[in-house]
Amino acid sequence: MIKKILESIPSPCYVIDEAKLISNLEILKSVQDRTDCKILLAQKAFSNFAFYPLIGKYIAGVTASGLFEAKLGFEEMGKENHVYAPAYTKYDMSELIKICDHIVFNSFGQWEKHKNTIKSSKRNIECGIRINPEYSEIETDIYNPCFNGSRMGVTLKNFEENKLDGISGLHFHTMCEQNSDTLERTVKVVDEKFGKYLKNMKWINFGGGHHITRDDYDMEKLIKCINFFKDKYGIQVYLEPGEAVALNAGYLIASVLDIVENNMNIAILDASAACHMPDVLEMPYRPNIIGSGKSNEKKYTYRFGGNTCLAGDIIGDYSFDTPLKINDKLIFCDMAIYTTVKNNTFNGIPLPSIGVLKQNGSFELIKKFNYHDFKMRLS
Repeated sequence: MIKKILESIPSPCYVIDEAKLISNLEILKSVQDRTDCKILLAQKAFSNFAFYPLIGKYIAGVTASGLFEAKLGFEEMGKENHVYAPAYTKYDMSELIKICDHIVFNSFGQWEKHKNTIKSSKRNIECGIRINPEYSEIETDIYNPCFNGSRMGVTLKNFEENKLDGISGLHFHTMCEQNSDTLERTVKVVDEKFGKYLKNMKWINFGGGHHITRDDYDMEKLIKCINFFKDKYGIQVYLEPGEAVALNAGYLIASVLDIVENNMNIAILDASAACHMPDVLEMPYRPNIIGSGKSNEKKYTYRFGGNTCLAGDIIGDYSFDTPLKINDKLIFCDMAIYTTVKNNTFNGIPLPSIGVLKQNGSFELIKKFNYHDFKMRLS
């Protein structure tokens, strides 16, 4: 559908696919309906708040990784508002107690530091401790919260049972883009190590990293994991996926600015890996482009690079059936998640616009950025 309206979309531009977003949300709602669990949007992956009213029709609320995300969720979603951070300042806590329903602490030291502030708020705030079960199947340490020496969560050895007064739940996050078989194995470890503390809890939060809306996701195994804790301990189960909400629900439209040759054809784009899709360099990974193949799979191969001074601003090598021309538009897939939340204006490169591909097939521009957006961050 997006190829039909490509000429009406400015370049570069992130385009959120409304129909796909709704499809993902319907899947997540079905999990809630079948288990009575509560699903939260992890804003660290997707914070395009123009879509919060739509998302709020399907799931229970949002979770934040700090004060500003918590404020955004409070202002724009208006449902359950959760927060977790490795540490909070006194100012953070003085603001969070006004807007959050759940506050999760990374250590008992942080809980001791802030618990009196929470009690003084006179609001019914649920407090939790993040645990580290020291089990994860993530192979890349930068994304693994349970690698040796991780700062994330309390290990069993360091768990202080005598400081649980006022704590009503436990939170764990051990996954990244994984299926429910990983969750099943993780749940077993969590139960074996921390089950004795769950007997007096009201809730448990499974964290994020669940690729629930992926085509090959084993939904029945997820249901089984949720019901295991519900049935055994009689507690409320939370999940806070970020990617699953907007997985495959967005595109990045980019244009060819120039084509140069250096032992191969190199196309310079108005979109940048470093500025506009930083996970391409951090993961790293190679995003799919509609109509393309792998290097040398099709007749004409090009290396795509961004329009910055960074030599490593390379998106990847792609091949096509016909030669590319200057001003040709490209459609990068799965560009709703970890893009607008992580992009930057290095080199003064403009941020892409943001728009929506409506269910009826029309395009609507939501936001266009300019020089002021670059300048205002700097002084």
